[in-house]
Amino acid sequence: MLQNMKKLFFESMNKRRIVILVSSLLCLLVAGTAYGAYEVTKETVTLTLNGKEQVIRTHANTVADILSDYEISVRTEDIVSPSLETKVTDNMKVVWEASKPVTIVVGDQESTVWTTEKTVKEFLQSQKIDFQEHDKVEPDLDAQLKQNMKIKIEKAFQLTLNVGGEEQQVWSTSITVADFLKEKGITLNELDRVEPGLDEEILINSVVKVIRVEKVTDVVEEPVAYAVVTKKDNTIDKGKQKIINAGSEGRVAKHYEVILENGKEVSKELIKTETIKESVDRVVAVGTKQIKQTVSRGNDKVVKEFYVTATAYTAYCTGCSGTTSTGINLRANPHLKVIAVDPSVIPLGTRVYVEGYGYAIAGDTGSAIKGFKIDVFFPEKSDAYRWGNRKVKIQILD
Repeated sequence: MLQNMKKLFFESMNKRRIVILVSSLLCLLVAGTAYGAYEVTKETVTLTLNGKEQVIRTHANTVADILSDYEISVRTEDIVSPSLETKVTDNMKVVWEASKPVTIVVGDQESTVWTTEKTVKEFLQSQKIDFQEHDKVEPDLDAQLKQNMKIKIEKAFQLTLNVGGEEQQVWSTSITVADFLKEKGITLNELDRVEPGLDEEILINSVVKVIRVEKVTDVVEEPVAYAVVTKKDNTIDKGKQKIINAGSEGRVAKHYEVILENGKEVSKELIKTETIKESVDRVVAVGTKQIKQTVSRGNDKVVKEFYVTATAYTAYCTGCSGTTSTGINLRANPHLKVIAVDPSVIPLGTRVYVEGYGYAIAGDTGSAIKGFKIDVFFPEKSDAYRWGNRKVKIQILD
């Protein structure tokens, strides 16, 4: 009896297991069929997000739904292709590129713009921002745009640059003279001058001058005149001279400090004098032997005679010192008869006889006495006036 009951129990359990197993298989079959049907109804889409491409399958109805599935918040400046409202179709290509904020600074004006441009140049062109060849743009025009990048434009202006006297028109974006010279690669030497000063502000049409200043030493050699030393000699007739030592010039080197501005001399200062050669004095013996005035009694021998033009002068005429070129003091010896001659015609110290004047000594010269011309001495001005200008015969005596 007990065994029969066990047998019935186990047979009942086996039937239940079979039922459960069959039911489970039916459920799996139905679920698989449903999943397969769900997958088959999805659309295949090639999705490119910020340059990264992937292939997806989706039940999204529109492009906006696809981007929403990826939690992408779209800005109006973003690139979306095709448009957000476009219905999703099989094998569709969807592209989304996010815009990025860029700050643009022009002068004192600053603004932030969202953009999808790739380079600085493309961005400026898209914003219709005018820039010229000489304007300063940072970063460079070819630089790749990055998020939160700041682009700065400094507008160039024209001004005049004069360096060392050479003038040219240039463009600049600098604010101070110092920055401007650095921008142009101009190096200042120690003594150079800049107008206006380095800290001064430069504006459009300014004139910036760089005066090149040089300090040089100039050495000039100059002659030094010799002194004339006279010595009295009582063995030589009064009025005659004899050179004992001809003398010679010396030489000195003068050192000057010269300041040049743009190559032109603006100042010159003597800083040192150096003797190269000492001068040697000229020594002249001056005769002091008294000349005796004698009246010829026919004993004097006439060596030569010819006619000359004769004028007269006194010891007190304008510009006269009263002392002849041979050292005769006419003011102290007014009784002497002296004539001024051209030494190349009548040598100094020669005794002569002048028609209408008498015996005399050739003891003087004069700037106007050239060739066959003489000037006769009178102690009184009235006598000189009376003599006037006449042609007379002169005899050269031995």
